[in-house]
Amino acid sequence: MLASAGSDPGAYRLAEDSKRMTSEALSFTRSFSIALLSLLEAVAPPAVSAGLLFGLCNAYGTEFRGFFIVLAILVAALSTLLPPPRSRPPGTPQLLSPSWPLAGRILVRWMIIIGILLAIGFVTKYSADFSRKVVVSWIVATPASLILVMLCLQELRRRLMYDPAMVRRVAFAGCNEISVALARRIGESGELTGLKVEGFFDDRNAERLGVPGERARLLGRLPDLASFVKRRGIDVVFVALPVRHIQRVMQLLDELRDTTVSIYYVPDIFAFDLIQARSGELFGIPVVALCETPFCGYRGVIKRFTDIVFAASILIVTAPLMLALVVMVRLSSPGPIIFPQRRYGLDGREITVWKFRSMMVVEDGEQVVQAKRQDPRITRAGRFMRRYSLDELPQLFNVLQGRMSLVGPRPHAVAHNEQYRKLIKGYMVRHKVPPGMTGLAQVNGCRGETSRIEEMQARVNYDLEYLRRWTPLLDLKILLLTAVRVLRDEKAY
Repeated sequence: MLASAGSDPGAYRLAEDSKRMTSEALSFTRSFSIALLSLLEAVAPPAVSAGLLFGLCNAYGTEFRGFFIVLAILVAALSTLLPPPRSRPPGTPQLLSPSWPLAGRILVRWMIIIGILLAIGFVTKYSADFSRKVVVSWIVATPASLILVMLCLQELRRRLMYDPAMVRRVAFAGCNEISVALARRIGESGELTGLKVEGFFDDRNAERLGVPGERARLLGRLPDLASFVKRRGIDVVFVALPVRHIQRVMQLLDELRDTTVSIYYVPDIFAFDLIQARSGELFGIPVVALCETPFCGYRGVIKRFTDIVFAASILIVTAPLMLALVVMVRLSSPGPIIFPQRRYGLDGREITVWKFRSMMVVEDGEQVVQAKRQDPRITRAGRFMRRYSLDELPQLFNVLQGRMSLVGPRPHAVAHNEQYRKLIKGYMVRHKVPPGMTGLAQVNGCRGETSRIEEMQARVNYDLEYLRRWTPLLDLKILLLTAVRVLRDEKAY
């Protein structure tokens, strides 16, 4: 029967069609299973937290109504808005992670939610209307239950991804730095990605490529790719040819139309300094963002919501201190209590930033002299406020207005902006996000006078790194580090 199939072209085509349909069915099953698991991972946090609250109310004989319904809706919304616990830092395998890091991310995420709920309860005074027994049990039981649920879902994903029948075979069109790097990352992730790299096709020979054989297995020239895909049942082709070879790319796509292979184009964009790079679609046309704000869509909602909640909470707590500072400034020297200064905000638009006046002078012109250590212009009250950054407290009102954020690149005086934008490449990119009361640069020691261009360059480098790496957890980390550093910062003067 095998001989018959081998000698009969019709039987051979039937066998090939059957093999292709089986492969397509497996691919569909795998895609559907992964999509279903991703959906379950997304809905698990709100479902588990709200479901446990309902179950504990029934267990303790407390009616699940009124404030408990509001609490369930609120925690479900927060669980949906915050990044899911399966999210990973850039550059690490995205599908699976060890159990302890997963549990740690769930616990940190749950503490953030509880912190936000406590702040809301403190501001609204509704916390007294809840059963302490139910709430404490719920706070303890939810992360434990969620860790168990997420570990079970993780194990399901692990079994799916390790199934040999589900592996998709990959070939690369073009052997260069980008394609070799992508192949290496796929290989380092092993079977967790569900992909297996077969090799590379390029019109240059191994000697011209200069890539060691262990890093890039060369299978043939580009004209051989289509027949190899048909013969070996390749599932995915990554086209990694430079944009200048667009005609060759179009020819390859035309040759691969006689197959069912999935095709991805890997643009050579990594030579650029990427800020929040992502791909998308605009009016049906695929586009690649090279420089974009991290606060697009729901992430902007998370950022603004946390700014309002934390800024309002800090204002309530520090209100007596701010009243005392008002008296200190008034008695220290003649002049206004609040010092407004023009600075650049989001997208480089001019904003007015407020501070407690800490100097004898209020400079806001074309020339602004930076404060120095033992600066004679600083008042006695101002020296105390600047030592602990208390002069910055009025900027909490800027945060509530939406002109600033709690965390972001520190805004500079307009005069300094105009000076440094001409000297530092990429300086204005830091204005892709709202300026912050504190930032990644400040917690890494970039404060005080910038007497040398290298000092401002280091500050800008940290600001751009913040744009690349932003997550709600990074903001929380910076806030905590700021609280620690403000007590022992030698550059605060």
